Amino acid sequence: MDPSFDHRQEDLWVFAYGSLIWRPGFTHAERVPARLIGAHRALCVYSFVHRGTPERPGLVLGLDHGGTCRGVAYRVTARRRAETLAYLREREQVTSVYIERLRPVVLVDHPEMRVQALCYMVDRSHAQYAGKLGIAEQLHLVRHGHGKSGANRDYVLATVRALESMGCRDRELHLLAERLHGIHEVHGEEVHPGTG
Repeated sequence: MDPSFDHRQEDLWVFAYGSLIWRPGFTHAERVPARLIGAHRALCVYSFVHRGTPERPGLVLGLDHGGTCRGVAYRVTARRRAETLAYLREREQVTSVYIERLRPVVLVDHPEMRVQALCYMVDRSHAQYAGKLGIAEQLHLVRHGHGKSGANRDYVLATVRALESMGCRDRELHLLAERLHGIHEVHGEEVHPGTG
């Protein structure tokens, strides 16, 4: 990231693809459905703090290379830029598993309008990068993960609800949510909502 980025006297756009959709935690002037091209949302990060521990890691979302991602773009006024960046770094960069990048996003309500938005891309070289895990392993980690921000299960289900409210369906996340709700059987056992 350009060292001058923090000190620019201009509005800041932030792209949200996971918990920032349903719990941004910062003051924003505008919230717009948006699409990022060149990266996709994936449960590809072992959580050691917010939704798990190093001994019992959870699994959280990252922006991984390739594809597209529907989410939300928040516009933060220039006067709130520094405090918002400080908040986001404290929240997202606890273990430095993400890399801050400015990426062009399309504002869905204004198809011709693109903005440069701050995105938290997963660092594939980081020890917490999980890569592409199978559904059984994802389910195990999510059912047992619990960290300082709560149960990993709640994180996944809240994200799915937020995506549904935007009219968006993420096939892999929705499949995981169905299993967490007990719609499918896993290893011959019915999975009930209260387990984990």
